[in-house]
Amino acid sequence: MESKVKNHDLSFLSSNDYWGRGIMIDTSGRRIAVAYFIMGRSENSRNRYFYQEGDKVAIAPYDPAKLEDPTLIIYYPVKTVGNQLIVTNGDQTDTVEEHLNQGGTFESALRTREFEPDEPHFTPRISGIVDMTDGAFKMSILKNIDGIGKECGRYFYEYAPVDGTARFIHTYEGNATPLPTFEGEPWKVEIPEDLDVFTETIWKSLNEDNKISLCTMMIDMDTHEKDVRILNKRMGD
Repeated sequence: MESKVKNHDLSFLSSNDYWGRGIMIDTSGRRIAVAYFIMGRSENSRNRYFYQEGDKVAIAPYDPAKLEDPTLIIYYPVKTVGNQLIVTNGDQTDTVEEHLNQGGTFESALRTREFEPDEPHFTPRISGIVDMTDGAFKMSILKNIDGIGKECGRYFYEYAPVDGTARFIHTYEGNATPLPTFEGEPWKVEIPEDLDVFTETIWKSLNEDNKISLCTMMIDMDTHEKDVRILNKRMGD
């Protein structure tokens, strides 16, 4: 695996055919860039698509008749609470939203959660939050640390804006069984200024067989207006 401390061009995403789920956040100047993608190996996981629901991004089954278990795969990956944009790979989006609305914090919310109960993988819960006023952001991963689903390690990363440098966190280190959990710190990644280039570069770099959906957005920090792109393999993208 390549070094995570140097800046990577987005094309490096082609180096791993199964990142699982991934979050990128970058603040440069007065704009924020965010990306969230999902990949999948099973038919149940691949039977999904992203769509916008107001200022939220939601996930729905492409063919409801083939949906086996919605518990860990149908959720809101993106929500907004005041000046805070939340992006996660599970229903912890709702947990963070609830805690913020009750005067809590990103950290206090995630301390009430743990990795997913999908033995033997114990998929990590990854989360991010960005302040749309000053561009500061945080990331987190909640992961199993004993290999048997008993112990949860909770890791938090906090970043000040650095022009041209995004951070990227994901669930898996590669494609195996059981799936190897993310290790180390979030990657440093270079983000194009153009939203369409940003979107297309990620989409084309993700493994063709395993990619499912991608949401990208750029946010104007002065107006909080969001320019959003969504791509879904099931929709022919």
